[in-house]
Amino acid sequence: MGLLLPILLGFLASLIGGLYLLGVFRQRQLREPPLDKGPIPWLGHVLEFRRNTLKFVERMQKKHGDVFTVQLGGYYITFLQDPLSFGAFIKESRDKLDFNKFARQLVRQVFGYSAIENDHHILQVSSNKHLKGEGLEVMTQAMMSNLQNLMLHNIGSAADQKTWIEDGLFMYCYNIVFRAGYLSLYGNVPPKSEESEESAKEKDRTESEALFYEFRKYDQLFPNLAYGVLTPTKRMEAHKLMEFFWDALSVQKMRVKDNISRWVWDMQQAKEEMGMTEAMINRYMFVLLWASQGNTGPSSFWLLLFLMKHPEAMRAVKEEVDKVLKESGQEVTRGGPLVDLTREMLMKTPVLDSAVEETLRLTAAPLLTRAVLQDITIKMADGREYFIRKGDRMAVFPYIAVHIDPEVHADPHSFKYDRFLNPEGNKKTDFYKGGKKVKYFNMPWGAGVSMCPGRFFATNELKQFVFLMLCYFEFELKNPDEKIPEIDYSRWGFGSMQPQNDVQFRYRLRY
Repeated sequence: MGLLLPILLGFLASLIGGLYLLGVFRQRQLREPPLDKGPIPWLGHVLEFRRNTLKFVERMQKKHGDVFTVQLGGYYITFLQDPLSFGAFIKESRDKLDFNKFARQLVRQVFGYSAIENDHHILQVSSNKHLKGEGLEVMTQAMMSNLQNLMLHNIGSAADQKTWIEDGLFMYCYNIVFRAGYLSLYGNVPPKSEESEESAKEKDRTESEALFYEFRKYDQLFPNLAYGVLTPTKRMEAHKLMEFFWDALSVQKMRVKDNISRWVWDMQQAKEEMGMTEAMINRYMFVLLWASQGNTGPSSFWLLLFLMKHPEAMRAVKEEVDKVLKESGQEVTRGGPLVDLTREMLMKTPVLDSAVEETLRLTAAPLLTRAVLQDITIKMADGREYFIRKGDRMAVFPYIAVHIDPEVHADPHSFKYDRFLNPEGNKKTDFYKGGKKVKYFNMPWGAGVSMCPGRFFATNELKQFVFLMLCYFEFELKNPDEKIPEIDYSRWGFGSMQPQNDVQFRYRLRY
């Protein structure tokens, strides 16, 4: 009996400690948000959250209000869903709410990359230098050249130029925009290594096509990989794909390319100077590829689809494109020079800009997450205050907030031409909640410290692609009455949404 008692006490202590770690004993304290631990110890609500993030957050909001804490896979996460109070989340100091800690965990899990202390600073400095201002001009020209190679390489061939080509709209858009972006960042095959410049361009087309299809395989595994719920077989597949990209985007292979972007090279060199191994730099190159090209293709699909489903909007954008082209002294003619679409021209498209913004409002759904480094008090717009514990996480899912009833039209869930411009030609930004104007009504690029540093380049990619489509092609839906497809719910929280099914369309040269 004397020996049994210590064993029982030890077992009891271990059991209590285990239950504590599972969150069984956590209770809501004074001034804390409503607490909902879910049906399963430690896992909490993670299965429902993973199944459909939007419906879960909406259900919790109806049950608990605009602020609530839930348990998800061992973490307690406080959601702040009042758009009038988003400023309290976005402007809180980095000493209290930290984006980098969460981001480091994620990139290790999904890319095999171990971040260093100054990663975010290096990214910001290089992005400000090369993805804005004069640097953005260089990137815009590179993107233009690569889009022309992928979209217009067969102009003037013996083939019948007026023959309709049928394709899936999602795959067509994603394919072209991804490949052009990839080539603009990671360089082109040098003509001197091939028989001619045309042979080098053909190799660019072939190699980028193969890379895109490998990327699509990885992209489809990404959500479950991020949540850690892949089966062992799928985990092995994901790891093999990672190894493929670590090799395909390696520093050694980039060194033999022409026209590598200074954005990529600067970050590679900065990490090398800080002592990072070349193998780890190769992994970071994959991080950059996904971050820069994982969302623009899907966004271009939604943009073209919405324009085709709304003839008035399509007509307005087309008229603007024709006007900008004419003012630049260029025109599209059979056998004539290809259009040189400059950054200056892209700055004269307020209607297209507004179409892009309306598309992103409806289809971009990032989940903004921060680690809570200190006990903090969040003050709401209506004066309420909530205490948030150190060690928890905070999150905002702005997609729900931007689909509140706006004053400008009755249906906030639809693409609306009347949201584009007001009579003075300025973009409309009038969204309201309870009669109060919402400042953060649309956050497709994130916010605060997690704001996407490549957003200007990404926006230009979308606009350049649509501009060229409108200049050079006639295109239409194969079935004009086909409904806009539902969103793939498995991708909530990861940026631009993807459709559950593709939509067939056809296209041909305009002349």
